[in-house]
Amino acid sequence: MDIQIADSRPPTVSNGLPRRGDLQTAAEFHTLSLQIGEADGRSIERRRRVFQSLRRLPRWRELLYTLVPIFTAHQQRERDEQQREAAYLQVADDMRLLTYHLLEVDELLMHLGTSPVRGLEGAAVERRIARHGPNSVSPPSRRVVLRVFSWFFAGFNRFLWVAMVVFFLCWKPIGNPPQSGNLALAIVIVFVICLQASFSAWQEWITHRAMHSISSMVTAETTALRDGARVRLPQRELVPGDMVFLQPGDLVPADIRLVDVSLDLLLDRSALSGAPDPTIGTTGYTSTNYLETRNMAMMGAHVAQGQLTGVVVATGDRTVVGRISQLVMSKPPGRTILQIEVHRLVNWLTTVSLAVGTLFVLLWAVWLRPKYPGFMSVSDALANGVGVLVTFVPGGLPISLILAMVIIAKRMQRAQLLVKNLTTIETLGTVNVICCEKTGTVTQRRMVPRRLGFADEAVELAGPMSGHVDGSGDPALRRVFETAALCNAARFDPLSAQLPVDEREALGDATDCALLRLAEHLRPQLGRDEPQYSRLLTIPFSLRRRWMLTVCKADSGPPFVLVKGAPETLLPRCSQVQTRSGALVPLSAEMRARLEGMQRSWATSDGCRVLLLCRRDYDSSSDGGVAANLLAELEDKPAALHALASQSVEDLTVVGLVGLVDPPRDEILDSVGRLHRAGVRVFMVTGDYAPTAAHVARQCGMITGATVDGIREAMARAAFGFSDKQPAGATADAALDRHSTAQPACCPQPPGVPRRRLSIADSDHTLASRTALVVSGPELPGLRSEHWNAVLSYDECVFARITPEQKLQIVEEMRARGLIVAVTGDEVNDVPAMQAAHVGVAMGNGTEVAKEAAEMVLVDNNFASLLVAIESGRLLFVNLKKVIVYLLPMTNLSEIVPSLLNVVLGLPIPLSTFLMLVINTVTDVWASVLLAYEEPETDLMLHAPRDPAVDGLVNVRFFVQAYGFVGLVQTLTGHVMFFLCLYLRGGIGPGHVFLAFNKWTDGYQGKTREQLAQLVSMAGSAHFMALVVMQWANMFVARTRVLSVFRQNPLWGPRSNPLLLVAVPISVAVALFFNEIGWFNRVFLTGRIPVEFFFLPIPFAVALLVLEELRKLAVRRHPSGVIARIAW
Repeated sequence: MDIQIADSRPPTVSNGLPRRGDLQTAAEFHTLSLQIGEADGRSIERRRRVFQSLRRLPRWRELLYTLVPIFTAHQQRERDEQQREAAYLQVADDMRLLTYHLLEVDELLMHLGTSPVRGLEGAAVERRIARHGPNSVSPPSRRVVLRVFSWFFAGFNRFLWVAMVVFFLCWKPIGNPPQSGNLALAIVIVFVICLQASFSAWQEWITHRAMHSISSMVTAETTALRDGARVRLPQRELVPGDMVFLQPGDLVPADIRLVDVSLDLLLDRSALSGAPDPTIGTTGYTSTNYLETRNMAMMGAHVAQGQLTGVVVATGDRTVVGRISQLVMSKPPGRTILQIEVHRLVNWLTTVSLAVGTLFVLLWAVWLRPKYPGFMSVSDALANGVGVLVTFVPGGLPISLILAMVIIAKRMQRAQLLVKNLTTIETLGTVNVICCEKTGTVTQRRMVPRRLGFADEAVELAGPMSGHVDGSGDPALRRVFETAALCNAARFDPLSAQLPVDEREALGDATDCALLRLAEHLRPQLGRDEPQYSRLLTIPFSLRRRWMLTVCKADSGPPFVLVKGAPETLLPRCSQVQTRSGALVPLSAEMRARLEGMQRSWATSDGCRVLLLCRRDYDSSSDGGVAANLLAELEDKPAALHALASQSVEDLTVVGLVGLVDPPRDEILDSVGRLHRAGVRVFMVTGDYAPTAAHVARQCGMITGATVDGIREAMARAAFGFSDKQPAGATADAALDRHSTAQPACCPQPPGVPRRRLSIADSDHTLASRTALVVSGPELPGLRSEHWNAVLSYDECVFARITPEQKLQIVEEMRARGLIVAVTGDEVNDVPAMQAAHVGVAMGNGTEVAKEAAEMVLVDNNFASLLVAIESGRLLFVNLKKVIVYLLPMTNLSEIVPSLLNVVLGLPIPLSTFLMLVINTVTDVWASVLLAYEEPETDLMLHAPRDPAVDGLVNVRFFVQAYGFVGLVQTLTGHVMFFLCLYLRGGIGPGHVFLAFNKWTDGYQGKTREQLAQLVSMAGSAHFMALVVMQWANMFVARTRVLSVFRQNPLWGPRSNPLLLVAVPISVAVALFFNEIGWFNRVFLTGRIPVEFFFLPIPFAVALLVLEELRKLAVRRHPSGVIARIAW
């Protein structure tokens, strides 16, 4: 039996796309790039010979490595490293020969047999698909032989095979005479192994099907030229020679040679190379290195801006990503919390069973054999010792674990939650911190312009734009229009052109869409003399730079630069500001303070995202004229234009401030409140301005405390060692003011008010006592370990102006302090942190890369679904404890004690190994599976999340319940029935059974050997039936930990589970089947159960229920008493 939980988290390369932020992929890329440039042919040839020799390694050695990893791990690592080095050089050598980037476009098209006008014909496509296969990277080799081998031989199944061999040997040649029962047991064990292997395979299939469900949500299509027409087709159908057309935001579907590009084309290759900034795309090669040239777009990159036309040169496994995926020999993914705990439980059970089995054999060899010759043969001793090993680990445990996870996964699926890995479900139940992005996760991603500010005036934009501004021929509004419309990556959907502006669908980032609507509102007010604009270059917005830049021209005028971005980033680079009338005045310190105050006021009062709109015009002066001429001359040289434009973000003119409001989701306030009551802290991690983020966080319930600290208070908190009485912090407004350069105007907290540090789950934890913190990204680099301890001790945190690298750092700091972290996101920038978290959660409308990197997807984009996910994880944990506490008493104590009494006190064995296996793998399985359908006995979302280091799946209190209480009662009951049956049916009292040893033979108590054997078989079956009946009581005992069985009624009510009653007739039928059929009586030495022994155990079962009810009553009445402290 192998208790395995398949791990199907996405590999390094999945669905043809590398995982964003994957350092291993970037390392492979750079290693290949360096090795392509090497010319040491001798080294390559030498390592290739090593690789060829390694490929000849016998297949049986690989299987041996799986079977006996302890002795071969070092050799396997050495072999893998050698194979890896040789494979690097082989792939680098192959890629060094590629010349697609060096050929002229016409020569390349001729080489590929395609036309830039008609593309590929249908017949040519079919031939190329047959030759090259689909355009998808082959998934990491499943190594079917090894997978099947592991299902049958890995884990505890190794010991079962050993047991099978021992039983077979005990039949022949050790058995003298051969006992058919040992042969039958060997066959039964093989059947059990096959059953466990089939469930392991089924679980893997379930998990991979869930991953396929998530993958199918991603619409992977691209525009290609086929038979002279542009068509949308699945990326899998692309072939070398296809002409493709990509727009901003599109993923590069294959390795593509650029044929025609826009001047502002930028390609984000960070998924491959790890480079944080996009690179310019050109049609001519810039390097002879295939991986470094800019006229190639590799699969896995995406178009940051601009458009391109390219020809596909490689697909599938022949792409750079495909080659890297074949090189990657990533280490196995780390275990989830559930896998660790199950592994620990199985290791403990296996160790104990091996120790007990070995002890039995040693006792026989050292003591029983010389002192009581003839009492136990060699085959009986070996079978007895191995029987302990076989029956000690519950046979129903792996089946119940898998089915419990599948049941919960289906429940989550009905709530529009898709989970890639079943074991992730239980991890969700331990999550105590959720880090979420602001825009799109807690807000609706529907930005609306609310305010427009100039140097001397601020305009409210609460209604139609025309009602607030009158801009006919207004130079100030024209500059606002130009910046909002041209320094913008969004566009309107042409199909909605006839709708009102506010109803038209805008495609692009939410901020850009809002500015596009603002510009469209302004357009009619600017008169009919609107010039025609052309964009020469665009540098997209980056969280690192915090600005976007566009170089434009109006008709035949000189080029000018438009910039928009974060005010705190751009204001230091400005020298002028325009007034409402359009006049340009110097940006004095007073004016700068006014603009900063305007930003702070809008952010704190309305939660506005505030953008600064800027421009730079070049006059006819010597410097300005030279710069304008350079911009014009470099119009056809994008790389040089990009460099010059980047240097132009100086001496800017402030056009105005724009305040955008994004309303919170309808469900967010209630959801965050319920998460707080569940003991889960919800932190906001965003790139937005700190006061804006704090305002939205308070709207969403993420900040509820009366005071909000800043980084200085957090550092003081660290210095004070987290005492209960911390220095009083400033008020919320003051804390937010500290994130600006203006002096705060705040009301200090009344003196003498202590700050309490309480658990979030504490019912007395009022809003006033919660500690809240707002910290900005620029403040993080100076934090030491003790400062991070203080920061992460706050109940409520908002991290603002955070870069993707800092978001990753925050998650890593949390994990280093033992927090269980879930990270939500929907953008490419969120992926590194999502991968570093225990659980990455993607929104259903997020990017393809985000959904591929996540462990769970919120299909309906409903933040409240996280409550269902966490509750499901907690319910899974609770039900697994119920399953295990139901299985352990029977399969451990109740089955070990008979073997122990047989060896130590000389009893004929009260319960045969075969009947132990029947209980282990048949009768107990039904009830254990049905326990997985249990509803919680209390509201799980009113409890704090468990700490896996303290509250594990099993602990000492758990074993006290399983062994010291339930197991003890069951064991006593079984043996009472055994002795009672011997007395009633054979007239042999307990005094004649104990210490019988080798006297239990012909003539003992006036009975023949056959009569004694028949009596033992009958009494053993009575013992078996008693354990079956006691498990009925244990089934109801395990349903609750505190509540009475009458409060958790199985037949009716909200927590009913009438299916449990099905286990009773099933177990009776199983008992009759194996004990009443003559073939089983002859082969496995079972006996017919006397009719009275179907009823005699019932009073003992009732007694167990009564004792359990008294225990639970004591726990409820005295929650601090001794019984409550040792309760499971």
